[in-house]
Amino acid sequence: MGAAVLPACADELPTFQLTFKPDGTFEPARLEVPAGRFKIELTNDSNEPVEFESIPLRKEKVLGPGVKSFVVITISRPGEYPFFDDFHQSVKGTLVVTPKD
Repeated sequence: MGAAVLPACADELPTFQLTFKPDGTFEPARLEVPAGRFKIELTNDSNEPVEFESIPLRKEKVLGPGVKSFVVITISRPGEYPFFDDFHQSVKGTLVVTPKD
């Protein structure tokens, strides 16, 4: 039997960390990533539910207190893309997409 060809898994993607801090901020508030397909691992270090949301990226993910999860994003256009915590809308960040090497 030949080896099965499997699609690329999220585990194989370039991965970046984003943490919702207990003080109501993102760490980092400005996340730089290369254009293409990548994964952002989300960690909620706060004691409240949070929601990663980006309207231009059409992504959202709710996390309960202490929960870890991820989103996979594919974007080819370099630029700055805002994101925020939909449950705490004053908490904002920026995804900076740089040209692919």
